[in-house]
Amino acid sequence: MDNHNELPERRARVVRLLEEERISAFLVTALPNIRYLSGFTGSNAALLITPDRALLFTDPRYQTQAPQESDCAVKIAKGPLTKELSKWMPRLRVKSLGFEGNRIGFDVHEQLNAAKGVRLKPAYGVVERFRMVKSPAEIAAIQAAVQLNSQALAQALRHLEPNATELDLAAEIEYRMRRLGADGPAFETIVAAGERTALPHAHPTQRRIRNDQLLLVDMGATLAGYASDMTRTYAVGKLSTKLRRMYRAVLESQLAAIDAVKPGFSCARVDQAARDVLRGYGMDKLFIHSTGHGLGLEIHESPRLGRRERTKLEPGMAITIEPGVYEEGVGGVRIEDTVVVTANGCAILTPTPKELIAL
Repeated sequence: MDNHNELPERRARVVRLLEEERISAFLVTALPNIRYLSGFTGSNAALLITPDRALLFTDPRYQTQAPQESDCAVKIAKGPLTKELSKWMPRLRVKSLGFEGNRIGFDVHEQLNAAKGVRLKPAYGVVERFRMVKSPAEIAAIQAAVQLNSQALAQALRHLEPNATELDLAAEIEYRMRRLGADGPAFETIVAAGERTALPHAHPTQRRIRNDQLLLVDMGATLAGYASDMTRTYAVGKLSTKLRRMYRAVLESQLAAIDAVKPGFSCARVDQAARDVLRGYGMDKLFIHSTGHGLGLEIHESPRLGRRERTKLEPGMAITIEPGVYEEGVGGVRIEDTVVVTANGCAILTPTPKELIAL
């Protein structure tokens, strides 16, 4: 069950929005947002919120699970959810319906549009904005996922055998996550060796992990619905001076970005702090993605820590800090922690060491 006592207040924020926007009801169709507002974890649902009711629509597969997980009134639909929903609109006297414009399929929009006497009003990122600032219970859930993630990596590296492949290590990591109690990986585990570390989102392959090369691991575990995210880059044997300098630049960049995480500072300012260090090393052009992102019920949430992101950091935001440099044919380094914005800076949740370790 998801922080059950927080659910009514979360929905109350949506109700306040209805009153401000003068709309009769709000329809939530994105599953992470439904979970956030209702506690329901199934794979097929819609949530209709009015000023005095919250109706959770799902199918017969979940007729036992839905009332156990959610404190909303559960309606079981025998056919498409939108059809059942349309029946309830006149009963609830819904004249204007807000919906998640960035999360809804065209076919669902068409079906809603066919409902007589209902004016549709798209809204964008409403629930996602609420989700940006985590409650203490959510931060505790993310911290538990982070701890499990780090344990899984430590265990997997202890079982790393000579001549293992990238796929071997990825499989071992995901196995360890499950053994430790994770719901599963938060995303496909990235393991890259040698010059393949220059691919920011490398899929693991049958390539063997050899000596005197870099090894990059980017992994996340989901626990009780909440995600963690971490990247570490290792030396396998001895590294060239160039690769060691690359590592030093990224580590300094990451520490500078963490130092810039303060309430009231913009996300762009954190991103700039990372880039300024890399510019000093002549490596800023090799940094080809943003410095980080929010995480929680999804692995990528708002805010994004990019060059043009004006969102101001607030206490309770859980974000990643993950600068990296990538040189084709040479290799890449990325170092990533999950951190939480506090009243006067941030708390680093990731316990895994960051100094360059030779395996």
